[in-house]
Amino acid sequence: MLPTLLIVEDERATREGLRSALEEEFDVYTASSASEALAILKSEPIKILLTDLRLGGDSGMDLLDAALALPEPPVAIMMTAYGSVDTAVEAMRRGAWHFVTKPLNLDEVEMLLKRALRNRTLETENQQLVQQVKKSHKLDRLIGKSTAIGRVSELVQQVAPTRATVLIEGESGTGKEVVAHTLHHLSGRPAAKMVIVHCAALSPQLLESELFGHEKGAFTGASQRRIGRFEQADGGTLFLDEIGEIDASTQVKLLRVLSERTLERVGSNSPIKVDVRVIAATNKNLKELVGKGAFREDLYFRLNVVKIEMPPLRDRREDIVLLAGSFLQEFAKENDRPVKPLTDEAMQLLLAYSWPGNVRELRTAIEHGVVMSNDPVIEARHLPQFLHFPAAAIGISTPPTKNTLAAPAEFNLHALETNTIRAALSLAGGNRTHAADLLGVSRRTLQRKLKDLGF
Repeated sequence: MLPTLLIVEDERATREGLRSALEEEFDVYTASSASEALAILKSEPIKILLTDLRLGGDSGMDLLDAALALPEPPVAIMMTAYGSVDTAVEAMRRGAWHFVTKPLNLDEVEMLLKRALRNRTLETENQQLVQQVKKSHKLDRLIGKSTAIGRVSELVQQVAPTRATVLIEGESGTGKEVVAHTLHHLSGRPAAKMVIVHCAALSPQLLESELFGHEKGAFTGASQRRIGRFEQADGGTLFLDEIGEIDASTQVKLLRVLSERTLERVGSNSPIKVDVRVIAATNKNLKELVGKGAFREDLYFRLNVVKIEMPPLRDRREDIVLLAGSFLQEFAKENDRPVKPLTDEAMQLLLAYSWPGNVRELRTAIEHGVVMSNDPVIEARHLPQFLHFPAAAIGISTPPTKNTLAAPAEFNLHALETNTIRAALSLAGGNRTHAADLLGVSRRTLQRKLKDLGF
């Protein structure tokens, strides 16, 4: 379904010209007066209002006020004659999203309308996310509307109130620790501690002492008794990150704690009872490690009471907009800056990238954009360079080495433009409208480029 657009212009030639130029991309309504426009706004679900400031005997400013006072107001863009910019700025102060000056450039108008629609979509999805968060209480960090993240949320809500041990598997950067925190907050014991141990960061001896504690004199350097992480987490949750990295000896001791809920500090034979909910995470396939003899099968079964698999970001692309919106707010607050929207071109860069570093990499990219932008919006140029020239998108399999002086024969402006358009058409499944969105140009501009390039 095409997005709805209402064009309000008292000059018939301009009104019909805009309709003709935009009806392929929008479901266009037209009006020649403020009263006619308001009647349409009250009866139809108009997404965007494009109105002149001067409507014969009517005031476009009055129409703007009336439109923005509706229960579901449209995004308002004002048209004004050159030299009336001060009036247009006043319109923006009163709630208009943007303005354009006459004579109109149709390509610019189309791009501005698409950008306005993208901005409204982001706002709407963020509002829906807030409502979803209110309904799901502590699920506020599991951001997304994809089927994949929906399954994760359902599992989390089902298993969180129980004592069951949970194994979270997934690539690095997919949000395994976020799931662990959510499980803890929904566990019924959120006031108790959640203790985190990054298993891969410690040597086997240090990890054993870290988990189970040690007595004074248990080994060289043990100058005093140390309480281990299991004891620290008593009554709460222990999160073991990168569980696939622990050595065979520690695996045996961990199995005993999970089986008997007792432990012994290093250098002691006295058992200590603990009440700890264990959540483990790994970016490896533990079942495969069991098959190779690198991980105990009995421990795997103890850990794998409930498994939650975190999907990579490339398999949940529909969540990128929501994640980006959340990170924009987070880093704007962190850096004491206003929340700035991403331009359409910037968002298309995010949607087209493969994200091998998953959500963590997206988070870093958004932080970069927030820090680098001194403009009212975050443009594509404010995002990290790796998003602009992904090798797969421009038909280059590997980057040249630093000692390579001669560029490949196809590395010229014509070839780059041709390959980029081909990549966009491929990503869009041949749909030229979608390809134009990916490229950040109007469909009319893309058609002209295709003709020029002989497509």
